[in-house]
Amino acid sequence: MAILEQLNTLLVAYLGPLGPVLAAGFLGAMLILLTLPFLLRKEKDPLLKIKQERLGTAKRAAEDGKGKQLRQDDPGKKLERFSQYLEPQDNEELSAIRLKLIQAGYRQKSSVQIFHFAQLALGLGFLSIGVIYTFFFGGGEDPDVTKATLTTLVPGFCGYYLPKYWVDKRIDKRQEEITNGFPDSLDLMLVCVEAGQGLDQAIIRVAHEIRAGYPDLADEFEMVAFEIKAGKDKITVLKDMAERCGVGDVTSFVTVLIQSQSFGTSIADALRVYAGEMRDKRVMRAEEKANVLPTKLTLGTMMFTVPPLLIILIGPSMWSIYESLSQRGGP
Repeated sequence: MAILEQLNTLLVAYLGPLGPVLAAGFLGAMLILLTLPFLLRKEKDPLLKIKQERLGTAKRAAEDGKGKQLRQDDPGKKLERFSQYLEPQDNEELSAIRLKLIQAGYRQKSSVQIFHFAQLALGLGFLSIGVIYTFFFGGGEDPDVTKATLTTLVPGFCGYYLPKYWVDKRIDKRQEEITNGFPDSLDLMLVCVEAGQGLDQAIIRVAHEIRAGYPDLADEFEMVAFEIKAGKDKITVLKDMAERCGVGDVTSFVTVLIQSQSFGTSIADALRVYAGEMRDKRVMRAEEKANVLPTKLTLGTMMFTVPPLLIILIGPSMWSIYESLSQRGGP
């Protein structure tokens, strides 16, 4: 007990009244970091090891013959051994986060693992920064418990939610690009179909032509073309495209194509009508932004125009009144 009392006195002398609490928190964080490698260690399946050895032999033979790989390595391949810790165990939750990452443009197999690993790493990293700041800069002679807690935990929460914020921003940017480029792609697709090309060839041509301006939309059209070439059902491919994009215009376009194919009507006529509607809708969006602009400028106009105008108009009169009152009040 004497040793504990001496240690407590030493911590209070160097770190203030919160010294024992901070030391206990730091020790707990270090123990967690030291225990994580043992918890995340996963024994390798012997059958998987044999399969990898066979694949490695075939891969080396292919590299000797071709000199390069046809497929790019997955950046998160090393995280597969920790998949049971870095992926939700609920299938619905896993499907939801995977769809969200696909809508953000991250289609790798290990994107879910990379996302959760980024949350864990940034959360612990920012939490460590908060602990260091609280230890060396936020304590002082009389530290506040609430302030110390905020400076320690708030960076950890910010680091944990930073990947989610990044993914949400990526989804908004990607959907905005798809929305802006979709009317042009429909016009080009209509031209290709009316020129005699089939829908599959028209999609490939549209993907090639719009890549310079709208690469994300071009990737979606290319994926549709490749899946159709691979023999996948066209209706399923189009529905998957609408789900990946998450844009209402694309969903309506897919519905139009499915109905046109189901009822046997002309795809060119359906594209012509829907392309006209998309052009009108784009004009309406532009007019909406133009009509909202004066309302947004009102606050800036009031803040930066009205006060200087009042100073110019009323300032001289107020100064004259002040001088006259000073002269009357004088001796």
